[in-house]
Amino acid sequence: MERKTIHNPDNEAHFMRIKPIAGTVRVTRGGRLLAESGDALRVMETGRDVYDPVIYFPRADVSGQLVPVEAKSTHCPLKGDASYFSLEGEEIAWSYDRPLEVARELGGYVAFYSSKVVIAEAGADAA
Repeated sequence: MERKTIHNPDNEAHFMRIKPIAGTVRVTRGGRLLAESGDALRVMETGRDVYDPVIYFPRADVSGQLVPVEAKSTHCPLKGDASYFSLEGEEIAWSYDRPLEVARELGGYVAFYSSKVVIAEAGADAA
């Protein structure tokens, strides 16, 4: 996949860019490996603010330790409907399991709250 820019049709100032990461990315928490992938995606988004980049991991590269958060869903006008995951009772990740057609690349990927885990890139492109 190459870089892809997606615009919100209702707000031209709201857009995101999806870019594959050339390298391996790992997610740990308390020394425990939660995800490791050579197929991660970096999403850079601008809306009400310029948001910090978010890294999305293929679900197959995420450990089975995450538990779905029941009855929680949110909607993004660029990405679609998200569901959430917890680890040891704390919400730490989300997934656009029902992405909009324009953001279909994010379907089957999981992102982590960077404030709750350690994300390390090796040999990866800079944002």
